[in-house]
Amino acid sequence: MLTHSHTFARAAKLAFQSPVTPASTRSKPSFRTADNHAPGRSFCHLPPLAASSSKLYSHAGKSAAVDLGVVSGDVDRFADVGNRLADASGEVIRRYFRSSFDILDKEDSSPVTIADQKAEEAMVSILQECLPAHAIFGEENGWSCKEESADYVWVLDPIDGTKSFITGKPLFGTLIALLYKGKPILGIIDQPVLKERWIGISGRRSTMNGKAVSTRACANLSQAYLDTTSPHLFSCDAVEAFARVRSKVKVPLYGCYCYAYALLASGFVDLVVESGLKPYDFLALIPVIEGAGGVISDWTGQALLWEASPDSQATSFNVLAAGDERLHRQAVDSLQWK
Repeated sequence: MLTHSHTFARAAKLAFQSPVTPASTRSKPSFRTADNHAPGRSFCHLPPLAASSSKLYSHAGKSAAVDLGVVSGDVDRFADVGNRLADASGEVIRRYFRSSFDILDKEDSSPVTIADQKAEEAMVSILQECLPAHAIFGEENGWSCKEESADYVWVLDPIDGTKSFITGKPLFGTLIALLYKGKPILGIIDQPVLKERWIGISGRRSTMNGKAVSTRACANLSQAYLDTTSPHLFSCDAVEAFARVRSKVKVPLYGCYCYAYALLASGFVDLVVESGLKPYDFLALIPVIEGAGGVISDWTGQALLWEASPDSQATSFNVLAAGDERLHRQAVDSLQWK
């Protein structure tokens, strides 16, 4: 039987012949635990990094190709590392899912558990061994890099949907993004309990468990299935903006966190509208959704951009994702966000 890593490394190499066409640094909490698990074996048996050269990749929904300056072999190598990160994180998360553990509140009052911390530590350990020249920005521990800057930055969210996790619901996921000069070139959404993994690579078809996925056509808001984590997470003007969209859709749904975007990429949900997301909440989503033919932006329709550096703050963003470009335009118009 193939391991997760072997299965998904093969999936990561599923290249498109042409670009996808769309359907139109906070303090670290301490835990009272005797579990000091850390990877005790080498995860990194990879060939050396290829010499840098330029190759064109196209983002789905964009008419012009983007020169990422990354060779295909390097992307495949990075995807293999990304799958190892998801494997290691999932191993930790499954061990704690629906078990007893302490729940602490961070400075922003959001919860954090030992599973969040240990899963991120496991991923960071692999990256430091396999790709020591790369920088890391994790939700729990912020920026880490041997140098002052790096062209490649991994952005990690060990558990996106901690509230679901602590209440025993499998509607959460691990988010892994790789940025090259600020652009997301690799994204992974991993649901470790259901053992479902979506992989997006710029210029290639997105996959779920090794099979190509695509968004579905939905030209009108009146026919759309909308998802958001919770209507209670919107504040001030965002409440009214969301209500304008919600009132026009066929079915509003709630409570999936990053899993909603994965369902959108697979053609089961048409629209996701959320407010107040941090960079580690959405950067991994971009390659997955675009590689499935969808569109993801802020509420004004502009690209989601965030500069990762030692001084970067995880600021909040309003995020809009649609499976159909026509639906995306209607949602932007309805939000009326300035």
